[in-house]
Amino acid sequence: MWKQIALVALGGGAGSVLRYLVSVWSSRYFLPVFPWGTFIVNITGCFIIGVLIGFLSRFGSLENEMRLLLVVGFCGGYTTFSAFSTETLKLLEAGNCILLALYIVASILLGVIAVWGGVGLSKMIIQ
Repeated sequence: MWKQIALVALGGGAGSVLRYLVSVWSSRYFLPVFPWGTFIVNITGCFIIGVLIGFLSRFGSLENEMRLLLVVGFCGGYTTFSAFSTETLKLLEAGNCILLALYIVASILLGVIAVWGGVGLSKMIIQ
C-alpha cells in the first residue's frame, strides 16, 4: 500500500509542477482574456492520458505501477480534466448515451456551481 501511495505522490507532484510551469509560460505569451494555461493543461492532459492508457494496456506486468505513477499520479496532478475525459470516453464506448450526457452536463454545471458556492461561502466567513 505504501509503495502505491508513494507512486501516486511522486507522479502527482511532478504533474502539479508541470501544470504551474505551463500556467507561468502561457501568462507570458498569451493575453489574459482567455484562461490559456488551464485550457492548454486540460487538452494536453487529455492527450497524455490517452497515450498512456494506450501504451500501458500493452504491458500487463508494469501496468498497475505505471498506471499509478503516470495516469493517477502525474495526470491527476497535472489535470483532473483528463480523468473526466477518460471516464466520458468509457461511457461513450459503452453506448450509454443518457448516462454520458448526464455525466457531462452534471459535471460541468455542478462544478461551476460548487466553485461559485465555495467563493460565496468564503466571502461570508471572511466578513
